[in-house]
Amino acid sequence: MNLNQIQNVYFIGIGGIGMSALARYFKNIGKQVSGYDKTPSMLTSELIESGINIHFEDNISLIPSDYFVENTLVIITPAVPTKHSEWNYFLERNYQVKKRAEVLGIITQGTFSFAVAGTHGKTTTSSILGHILYESGADVTAFVGGIVENYNSNLIGNGKTVTVVEADEFDRSFLHLHPNIACITSMDADHLDIYGTSEAIEESFVEFASKVEDKNNLFITKELPLEGVQCAINEDAPFKAFNVRIAKGSYIFDVQTPSETIKDLHFGLPGKHNLMNALMAIAMAKTYGTSTNAIAKALASFKGIRRRFSYQIKTDNLVYIDDYAHHPTEINAVNQAVRELYPGQKVLAIFQPHLFSRTRDFVDGFAKSLSAFDEVILLDIYPARELPMEGITSQWLMDKMSNSNRKIVAKNDLLASIKASDATIIVTIGAGDLGELVPSIKNILNETN
Repeated sequence: MNLNQIQNVYFIGIGGIGMSALARYFKNIGKQVSGYDKTPSMLTSELIESGINIHFEDNISLIPSDYFVENTLVIITPAVPTKHSEWNYFLERNYQVKKRAEVLGIITQGTFSFAVAGTHGKTTTSSILGHILYESGADVTAFVGGIVENYNSNLIGNGKTVTVVEADEFDRSFLHLHPNIACITSMDADHLDIYGTSEAIEESFVEFASKVEDKNNLFITKELPLEGVQCAINEDAPFKAFNVRIAKGSYIFDVQTPSETIKDLHFGLPGKHNLMNALMAIAMAKTYGTSTNAIAKALASFKGIRRRFSYQIKTDNLVYIDDYAHHPTEINAVNQAVRELYPGQKVLAIFQPHLFSRTRDFVDGFAKSLSAFDEVILLDIYPARELPMEGITSQWLMDKMSNSNRKIVAKNDLLASIKASDATIIVTIGAGDLGELVPSIKNILNETN
């Protein structure tokens, strides 16, 4: 498929974080872009403001009349139901209909591509790497699964020859990509509704790793059973972060590479997991040839990603952090970062479980990770693409927790419950619609602070 011959790009599910980045990309390179989504959101509002036409009714009469078979690419999200009338309209008329992952595969095939894989850390690592490359002057476009604070966008740059993509293991999407340089941050069990077993997930990552022929261009953590260049913190490895200090809420650290020692790098995202994400990005950028000075400058200026340990309130008396964590490993990382930065303070965690299947598959892990906080408020499970499962509830999860200071709260009562807490550190955690409540939570806390 030749993207140069495409004039129009139509998205079904344009408001998703990955789909919207692609929509921005195609608009940037001069294509006519429009699409459908089920519900309006902050992302769809931003796309509309940029000149992209979006509607929220599944109605074939709303498809632009000049979107002909020969000049139009249709991109769908896996969440779209098979009975969707617009999707079927395009299929019945033999339009080129492709999944987002397939389109990213086409784009990466024609560029020098960096791919960031792993069950955790993809968005942060790809954002840091995209920022480093863009700031260094590379002709890059980075497709990111979150809103990068430096750019207020999930797209960094508008380059034509270099790409950075998140290599998403969901639905084995990352096997469509053509990476020149890649990293794998983790291979924990996740998406068991798709894979069935943790062994099947591991096999998929092994297949992804095989796409990088030169293993000097594949970066891994020490615990992964793969061939590649190892990265580690305070352990011997070709790329090693060490002499880690904290000053004014930021990390200062040194990095040993195969060719040099880089001193006193500054990085503002807390948590050892983010330090590893930064190290992976540094390793890929150095291997590509980015200068040490450019890396250091970009790392210091990186502001983070919306809903990734995102400070909403940061005063001497009260801290409120919002995070997208939706897996026990990610929740543990949030807790580690909070305890490192605010030792001895009372921490309230508000958690919205994401998916019935994920709650079922990792319930014991969730119970253990959540119990590490001082106080826990649970919301009902956010279903996303799933129907309810018998017996899989927030009450079931709460009954497994060892922390006695826990309760389930309806969304309508959440603000009052938060207001009643005496915790000085508050974190909201989850990948559902909890993020939409963040402004209201921030307002109520500012009133009481």
